[in-house]
Amino acid sequence: MTPLRLVYLALVIVGAILPWSYFYAWFSEHGWALGPMIDAWYVNHATSALVYDLTIAAVTLTVWAVVEAVRGNRWFLLVIPATFGIGVSCGLPLALFLKAKREA
Repeated sequence: MTPLRLVYLALVIVGAILPWSYFYAWFSEHGWALGPMIDAWYVNHATSALVYDLTIAAVTLTVWAVVEAVRGNRWFLLVIPATFGIGVSCGLPLALFLKAKREA
């Protein structure tokens, strides 16, 4: 495995663990319902902007994953659940990790 792929893999792991440590803390404090968390995303303009920014990035990443899958890289479909189940912080490095494998 190349050093660049190792960096991407490390970012996949950090991008999965770090955000979820905060999500877990929030859910532990406020309960496991998604409604209150979604409400918290829109409490001010800054958080709303971040939600839209990440949503656009997630949709773009999904389009890229589908295009790559159609081109024959079926493993790229893993990017979609990583992005929407964990976050762009995991999905993007996973996409780069998979893309680096294909180009190597």
